[in-house]
Amino acid sequence: MGIESEEFDRVFPELFASAFRAARRILLTEAEAEDAAAEALAKTLMHWRKVAGLAHRDAWVVRVAINCALDMARKRRGPPAQPDPIPDPADAAALRFALVAALSELPRRQREVIALRYLGDLSSVEVADALGISNNSVKKHAARAMHSLRNTVGPGLGEDSFALD
Repeated sequence: MGIESEEFDRVFPELFASAFRAARRILLTEAEAEDAAAEALAKTLMHWRKVAGLAHRDAWVVRVAINCALDMARKRRGPPAQPDPIPDPADAAALRFALVAALSELPRRQREVIALRYLGDLSSVEVADALGISNNSVKKHAARAMHSLRNTVGPGLGEDSFALD
C-alpha cells in the first residue's frame, strides 16, 4: 500500500476518535465502544482505496462504527455489560437499551439519518452529502424517525437523549 498506508496512519487517530464517540453513544462501556471503533477502522483499512477518496470519509467511518456497535448490542449473550459509571445508571441503561431496540426497528434510511445526524454529530447537509440525498429528505427522514422513536421510547426523547453526558 505504501503511500496509501501512510495516509491511513496519518488520519487514524482522528477517524478512531470519531468512530469511538459514535459507538460509545450506543454501547454502555468504553471497552465495547473501543472494540466497535477498532472493527470499524479495520474495515476502513480493508477498503482504504475506496474510502480515502470519499468526500465524506469521516461519515463513512462513523456509519460503519454505528453498524458495528448496533451489531454488538444485538448479539450480546447473557446479561448486558455493566454500564460505565454515570449519574443515574438505571435510567441511562434503560434508555440505551430502549434506543438500541427502537433504532433497529427503523427503516434503513431513517436509521442511517439518525445515526449520522445525532450519533455522528454531522449537520443535515453533511448527512445529505454522505447519503446522496437532498437536505429536505434528511429532514423528513429525521422527523419520521424521531416520531417513531418517541412512540417507542417515550415522548420525552430528544436530540440530547443521544448524548453521552
